[in-house]
Amino acid sequence: MKILFVDDEQDVEELFRQKFRKEIKSGELELSFALSGNDALILLGSDNPPKFVYVFSDINMPGMSGLELLENIKDRFPKLQVSMISAYGDAENYAKAIKSGAKGFFTKPVDFDSLKNELKELATSGS
Repeated sequence: MKILFVDDEQDVEELFRQKFRKEIKSGELELSFALSGNDALILLGSDNPPKFVYVFSDINMPGMSGLELLENIKDRFPKLQVSMISAYGDAENYAKAIKSGAKGFFTKPVDFDSLKNELKELATSGS
């Protein structure tokens, strides 16, 4: 299962690779990373339909916000599952994300057990 993580903080990649090292090593997961919404859209658009089955995006990024990215993804690739992450678990961002079609909403620091459960659900649902 190929997953795209979108976050403007470069150290996020190392953290996610560490937390998912067992799943990566077994071939269960393949992780890709983008540092901006625009980079993410370029990666997603390189194959039609996208080879990714899940996008996990930060909300607060310079340039295109995660919520704008979510809307772009849902317009272009409506079947692609997207979850959002924010350092601020405020109700307004949560409501906007879910209304725009987000599958899930996580707050920082990420609860990796919850994220792994969400990924397992995706894998078993065949999405």
